[in-house]
Amino acid sequence: MRNWRAQSAAIVAVSALALVTACSSDNEGNGDTGGGDTGGNGETSELSGTIAGAGASSQEAAMGAWMAGFNAVNPDVTVDYEPSGSGAGREQFIAGGTDFGGTDAYFHDEEGELAAATERCAGDVVEIPVYVSPIALAFNLEGVDSLNLSPSTIAQIFNQQITTWNDEAIAADNPDVELPDSAITVVNRSDPSGTTENFVEYLAAVAPDDWPHEVSDEWPVSGGEAAQGTSGVSAAISGGDGTIGYMDASQATELGTVSVGVGEEFVSYSPEAAAAVLAVSERVEGRGQYDFAYDLARDTTEAGTYPIVLVSYAMACATYDDAAKAELVQAFLGYIISEEGQQAAATEAGSAPLSEELRTEFQAAVDAISAA
Repeated sequence: MRNWRAQSAAIVAVSALALVTACSSDNEGNGDTGGGDTGGNGETSELSGTIAGAGASSQEAAMGAWMAGFNAVNPDVTVDYEPSGSGAGREQFIAGGTDFGGTDAYFHDEEGELAAATERCAGDVVEIPVYVSPIALAFNLEGVDSLNLSPSTIAQIFNQQITTWNDEAIAADNPDVELPDSAITVVNRSDPSGTTENFVEYLAAVAPDDWPHEVSDEWPVSGGEAAQGTSGVSAAISGGDGTIGYMDASQATELGTVSVGVGEEFVSYSPEAAAAVLAVSERVEGRGQYDFAYDLARDTTEAGTYPIVLVSYAMACATYDDAAKAELVQAFLGYIISEEGQQAAATEAGSAPLSEELRTEFQAAVDAISAA
């Protein structure tokens, strides 16, 4: 696990320096990637131009890998991606400020986001899961590298009800761990975040008596330490003592991590355990034909499943006014969901690759992207 974390940390550093990377694709390929040549034969495409995206910071490491892999055969297209957070990314996309985006929470129907996105697109919205990753509960506690925590205990810690590390509830889950009599400092996101929403959704599903808060992308509990973005949370936990927080697992680096109670066992995070959640979850009903939003089975008791997971989406329009923009967005998203693109993200960011069945299903949405 430590090697996986170190590898993820390395690509985060690289991708942070590569938020503007040249990318393009041959859109006359065989349909397997939606973007033609993805680099396997050394040929370069003839596409050129610029597209801009923004959104989920959880995708930052994966985006670096996607850009680097795509850039090898697409030197004349620039893809800009600003990891501004899911909430900001959805707002920018709806406002027409970006051509595509990333979000850890799909467009909210009840809050009018989906209607606004549909209006911006003048038709169908494309939402495709492109990045499936565990959300790590990471901590910094001297002398302790790992902990087991039940759902109720997790909820009470983050709701500021359990405030010391040697609390009897934590001790009961960890009888062989020497826990200090020191204060717990909870670190949460300060910005609207899909990672927050996914974590809060988990808490509400598995421990409703201990987590009486509405699901939202804004952290509902005061009294902890707030930090901007995934990297900010990681830095705050690393820089403190007795700290605990939640973040995309690709940026957990060398922090201690929690194995979560699922059924009768404690499950540590991994790409495989995260992918198991998507396999037992269902697609949200009543949305557009190219909108692949999922209701995740947070309260599953399936063995080997890690339920604190985020499914991060790419968002785009099925129809663009500008034919060149449509072609570039289609090409880039086609690479992202391709077998090569998914493996690049898995290798560099520790995400769970989409299955062939899902990639085939999502390809229909990518193929639908066109000019008005």
